[in-house]
Amino acid sequence: MEPLTDKQIRSSFVNCTKGEAARMKLPQEFDQLPWEDLDFLGWVDPGAPLRAHIVRPRADGEPIGITLRVPSVSRTSAIKSSVCQICLTAHAASGVSLLVAPLAGARGREGNTVGIYVCADLACSLYIRGKRQPKLRGGRHEETVDVDEKIARSLGNLDSFTARVTG
Repeated sequence: MEPLTDKQIRSSFVNCTKGEAARMKLPQEFDQLPWEDLDFLGWVDPGAPLRAHIVRPRADGEPIGITLRVPSVSRTSAIKSSVCQICLTAHAASGVSLLVAPLAGARGREGNTVGIYVCADLACSLYIRGKRQPKLRGGRHEETVDVDEKIARSLGNLDSFTARVTG
C-alpha cells in the first residue's frame, strides 16, 4: 500500500460526517507505519476505543474509508476460537471482534448497519505475511495458497464488505 496523508485518510470516509472524520485520531506512531506490508490501513481509534477505522486504496488510486463500532463487551467467552472474515486467520476468541459499520448515506443516518468478524487489532496484512502471529492454542493452521493469493482473497473479502456498506 502506498503511504497516505492525514488529509487523504480523513476525506476518504463514506459512512461518517466530515466532523467525525476530522475528530478521529490517527493510529499511534502514524509516521512509522509499515506501509509496504499493508494492504489496507486498519486501527482502533486511540481517542475513542469503541471506534475503529479501515481505509483501503481503490483501483482508481483513491482511498475509501469506513468507520466501525467496536463492541464494548466481548460475548465470545464460550467460544474457544474464531476466524477473521477478511484474512481468514484463526484466533483465540478474544482475537476476533464483531465490528459494525453504519451504512453510507441515508440508510446509515436511519440507523442501518452491517457487521463483520475481523481481527481485533485489524492487522490482517501482518498476519497474512507472517509478521504477526495469532494467539491460538494448538498452533496455526497452514494453508497451501501463497501470500499473493491470500492478499487477493483478503482484499476481495474487504471489497465485498465495503460494497455492503456503500450499497
